[in-house]
Amino acid sequence: MSLSPSSSRVRRSVPGTGLRFAVVGNPENRRTTMFADAVRAAGHTAPRVLAWRDVLRGRYAFTPGEFVRIDSPGENAEVDRLLRGTDDPARVEGTALWHRRFTAAVREVTGAAHHAGAVPSADPEDVAVMFDKRRCHARLAAAGVRVPPALTGPVGGWEELREQLKAARISRAFVKPAHGSSASGVVALAMAGPGRVKATTSVETAPDGRLYNSLRVRHYTSEPEVAALVDALVPDGIHVERWLPKASQGGRAADLRVVVVAGRATHAVVRTSRHPMTNLHLGGTRGDLDTAREAIRTAGGSFDDALEVAERSAACFPGTLCVGVDILPATGWRRFTVGEVNAFGDLLPRLTGLPGSGAEGLDTYAAQVAAVPAAVRRTEREEHDHDATA
Repeated sequence: MSLSPSSSRVRRSVPGTGLRFAVVGNPENRRTTMFADAVRAAGHTAPRVLAWRDVLRGRYAFTPGEFVRIDSPGENAEVDRLLRGTDDPARVEGTALWHRRFTAAVREVTGAAHHAGAVPSADPEDVAVMFDKRRCHARLAAAGVRVPPALTGPVGGWEELREQLKAARISRAFVKPAHGSSASGVVALAMAGPGRVKATTSVETAPDGRLYNSLRVRHYTSEPEVAALVDALVPDGIHVERWLPKASQGGRAADLRVVVVAGRATHAVVRTSRHPMTNLHLGGTRGDLDTAREAIRTAGGSFDDALEVAERSAACFPGTLCVGVDILPATGWRRFTVGEVNAFGDLLPRLTGLPGSGAEGLDTYAAQVAAVPAAVRRTEREEHDHDATA
């Protein structure tokens, strides 16, 4: 891991003991409370919590020597309204505005942290790219990471999408809001000839054409319905990639979420579902990791291959302490493709570290807390080297 040095930072000394933490997050959210629990369990003073609702209004400050965790702004209606300009958190639309406002806020927060002599957990450009599926896909591909084939040009609506998919000889595709998360607005699209289309999604279309997130996955088989759905997603930007056949476990589609902390894969979970989307909140369930390991070994591979893919993906975002990498195992568990890299992909309650990872017995938050002192020392060395050559 590397936290990029900045000449505007105030020099400070942060010893390994007495390290102080601050969290920019939603105080009521379990992400924030679980991280705070991990900080206290490691023997540190409880972190200061700076609420996103205050941060977005400019009411925050950092102190020299703090490590500043930048956490998800999700699951808070007031924060969502400030970022997306809508009073209904269930709405799908508004992600482009959300991306502009959120990434601007992250740039301001990290800039303020650097200026105060604090160390932020994430690089603002890393976060901006991870929350733009088109740019994330391009960055991974440029680094030689295997990603699904994707459309590269702009898509203006259903008619253009249909023609581009035909030209690319793609009959099954995932249509994803470019700035979405948690499968919001994602459509698994299957086309079998003129007028024959099936869209699988958790999006519910209201009579007025507005789109809403739902916890129930549904199917649209009428082309006019699918066209209206895609046309409503397009204004915020979409990323379209080939729908790759996934491995299975227990007759259910399966993939892997691998958490990488300070450059090392520390945690992994198998996610299975009877739907194309394996997100746990959409009915997905945790699979058995040992069974997946054995399936990979039987196919002639090694589970370490999947972890190495995750670590190479995380290396594309060197200024961020922790990322969650979605690994798509091919049918038969023979190859590994990266679907996405998530800036806030560490919410995996009760999951402890992989054997040999250095995070044995630690959950994802405790592993990050344990990695912070070394990350801070490395940042200090980089600052010292930067100042010496300036």
